[in-house]
Amino acid sequence: MFFSTRTNNVPTLKRKSFRHISFCGRSALTTGYGFCYIHFQKKMFLPLGDDNRDRHTTPIINYILLALNIIAFVFWQDMGNSIPVTFGYSTVPAEILQGHDIVTNSKLIENPVTGEDILMPGLQPTPIPVYFTLITSMFMHGGWAHLGGNMLFLWIFGDNLEHVMGHKRYLIFYLLCGVIASLAHVFSASFLNDSTLVPSLGASGAISGVLGGYILLFPARRVSVWILFGIMSLPAIIVLGIWFVFQLVNGMGTLGGNEAAGGVAYAAHIGGFVAGLILVKLFKRRMTQIPQDRRTSWR
Repeated sequence: MFFSTRTNNVPTLKRKSFRHISFCGRSALTTGYGFCYIHFQKKMFLPLGDDNRDRHTTPIINYILLALNIIAFVFWQDMGNSIPVTFGYSTVPAEILQGHDIVTNSKLIENPVTGEDILMPGLQPTPIPVYFTLITSMFMHGGWAHLGGNMLFLWIFGDNLEHVMGHKRYLIFYLLCGVIASLAHVFSASFLNDSTLVPSLGASGAISGVLGGYILLFPARRVSVWILFGIMSLPAIIVLGIWFVFQLVNGMGTLGGNEAAGGVAYAAHIGGFVAGLILVKLFKRRMTQIPQDRRTSWR
């Protein structure tokens, strides 16, 4: 990772340039902006839907969470172009560890690919207690692909947990898993001696908690996934199990100093997933039976 710097007088950036926010990690120097993305990689398979025929309640909280994430990105973050918001309300490990806001200067760095000088914004003032960024960063994203991937997973897997937990318990469960996931990233960055000034943002730490709860409660639930050039229906334990194995493998790569992690905050994914596994039984409200007919139900 590299240090992200900022100033109170951040020069205006061209809209086109700011859309090129990169992942955290040394590879981020290729585009100039330092960020840890908490998101899902969908290179091998893409979930499309699951069997919802036993759900007879409206997932109001899940719909609200989806709407808040989209609204925050489009209007609050100005689709990722607002520097004060994106660099002021993201979670910065050093701020969480030290308990106070940190403001740094913007600086010019050279793109090693094109040789062009790129202005890298520094960390912006955070007008709220820094610990609250553990919540605000949960509703922020770095781009449309980042937002779309996270919302797809939340749309597919979140409603089932809300059905068995109830609205209030599901909301608390979601937020708690997100905070634990962010803290996992914070302490991982400190332990690995990574740059603790690189901000992180994204919803998939919380959504990883949803996946952890889902795989424990619905291991045999059929999930329709797109794999290469076809669609298959697989048990959730296989779909989400493969996803978690990739988090572990890539996370272990960062332990060995592997830069191939691409800036994804794998510690947040792993921490959120484990939190979901542990907490889901505490929040579960009623028993759920898997339908006898395993045919996939589309939303």
